[in-house]
Amino acid sequence: MAPGEPSSTIRERVIRARKIQEERFKPFKGVYANAQMTERMLHQFAEPDAASLDMLRMAMERLKLSARAYSRILKVARTIADLEGTEKVQSQHIAEAIGYRNLDRSDWAERGV
Repeated sequence: MAPGEPSSTIRERVIRARKIQEERFKPFKGVYANAQMTERMLHQFAEPDAASLDMLRMAMERLKLSARAYSRILKVARTIADLEGTEKVQSQHIAEAIGYRNLDRSDWAERGV
């Protein structure tokens, strides 16, 4: 098994992502991070492409997710893209965010995993 990323590298990436978010939201009073985005901001900063939107719709139906979950997935995907230093939210970001959401909803904790 290959060794994981050192904490110092991860820390640097998180600091960069936070700076990206601070710059993005400078014009918006009281908004400093992706988690605080409004619906309008989601459309402006985290709009998925057509393929990603199809993937998200399919996940919404299959996992029976709410509109609130949709917004949360987009916010997490935007954060994943920021951590990668990517301007646009891409399908792999959406897929990863859906995976986190699915993990959050699963019964893995009940199974002792």
